[in-house]
Amino acid sequence: MKMRFLIAAVFCSLFTFAGFVSAAEKLQIVANEKVCMVTNMVFPRTQIPVSHQGKTYYGCCENCKKTLSEDASARVSVDPVSGKSVDKAKAVIAAKEDGTVIYFESKKTFEKFAKQGK
Repeated sequence: MKMRFLIAAVFCSLFTFAGFVSAAEKLQIVANEKVCMVTNMVFPRTQIPVSHQGKTYYGCCENCKKTLSEDASARVSVDPVSGKSVDKAKAVIAAKEDGTVIYFESKKTFEKFAKQGK
């Protein structure tokens, strides 16, 4: 029983520490064409463009291309500052150190988020 408690305590500590690490994490604005907008990950190479209603989205593979073409929810995100829906084709996109991305409606909301140290 003590061993289970100890293991649980260690995991909780790791997750708490990971939270502090990510709070200090640097965000970097990245080019939209480097982001798979389905997996929400930044890549070193340009992704596959997907045109939809005059806008260009990007996916990393054929499945992501199909998803972007057919699923409207894959083409939008929520700005973490304003809470507004953001069209990924028009978003300011910032990458975390782990390669995941966050979508912002403007550079202003990105700067506010970065200043808060999230």
